[in-house]
Amino acid sequence: METVSLSRIVMMLTPELYPFLKRNELDFQIVLANGIDALVAEDAVEIIQHSIYEHQKDARLH
Repeated sequence: METVSLSRIVMMLTPELYPFLKRNELDFQIVLANGIDALVAEDAVEIIQHSIYEHQKDARLH
């Protein structure tokens, strides 16, 4: 298990998406069962989508 920030995942696998994410999304901590070295770009996109969804869901509640 490894805990990393979303920004680290983005910069490692999909750096072109970095400018589109908000600071609070980039700072989001992700727990990876198999560590960051086991990720591929498709995994990163799925994690990014989930993170954005979670942050937008919270924003609608306020």
